[in-house]
Amino acid sequence: MSFEILDTRELNSENTWMKIKAPLIAERCKAGQFIIIRSNEKGERIPLTIANWDKKEGSVEVVFQKVGASTQELGTYKKGDFLLDVVGPLGIPTHTKGAGNTIVIGGGLGIAIATPVARAYKEAGNKVHVIIGARTKELLFNVEILESFADGLTICTDDGSFGIKGFVTQPLQEMIDKGEKIDTVFCVGPPIMMKFISKITEKHGIHTVASLNTIMLDGTGMCGACRVTIGNEIKFVCVDGPDFDAHLVDWDEMMARTQAYREEEKIALEHYHKCRAEKALEEQNSKEKK
Repeated sequence: MSFEILDTRELNSENTWMKIKAPLIAERCKAGQFIIIRSNEKGERIPLTIANWDKKEGSVEVVFQKVGASTQELGTYKKGDFLLDVVGPLGIPTHTKGAGNTIVIGGGLGIAIATPVARAYKEAGNKVHVIIGARTKELLFNVEILESFADGLTICTDDGSFGIKGFVTQPLQEMIDKGEKIDTVFCVGPPIMMKFISKITEKHGIHTVASLNTIMLDGTGMCGACRVTIGNEIKFVCVDGPDFDAHLVDWDEMMARTQAYREEEKIALEHYHKCRAEKALEEQNSKEKK
């Protein structure tokens, strides 16, 4: 069984949006869950959080960054192309009932995950304020979507090109300092961002949930690649998460594990570019001969 790409577009210079025909997944998925994609028989398994879904259309949407060989190859796929495998929905959905006054924070690519999660919190009857951040204005997305349902939206950019100049931790700290009632904080994005968010909220006893994005292989808890330490216990992000109590996460261990294959990733990317260049040259030579 193959999965048709219904549409795809570049959100900005780093992030690509893709809609995939997957009716069985769309029928069952909930906010916070993910899928694993394999583009072809030689392709790597790529875990991607579900950014949106449409049960009627039978489609799911993902957003990814073209940073490694596999995601760069995925970025070459266009509308009408087919993916070999799409498995899901995987992971435990985000628990949203009874969260109260909730702050949902998304940084960088995490904005894609924060959007359906924030909507789910809102639909569950909670008051929801969203904070999103990116390095610069050009890398922001989903702003209009979030404005359409969130009770409040704060935008941060590292360079000050839009919204507040600074990190997402800044408005969070200001809200706490003002004495605003915050019952739950949900965060997703770079691990270092989530670590500092958890440090801030832990001081004030605010329940905080972090959606973890770790190295992952099979997505069923068998391989152990996604293991993390949560409150001195070993957990697997693919089956026990991806959401965990942020105050219990061993952030330093998790961040170290995400760097484990950097050298291999670099070699794979160099090989991918070399192969692409050789293929392009062969095609060019073939055209000239004709």
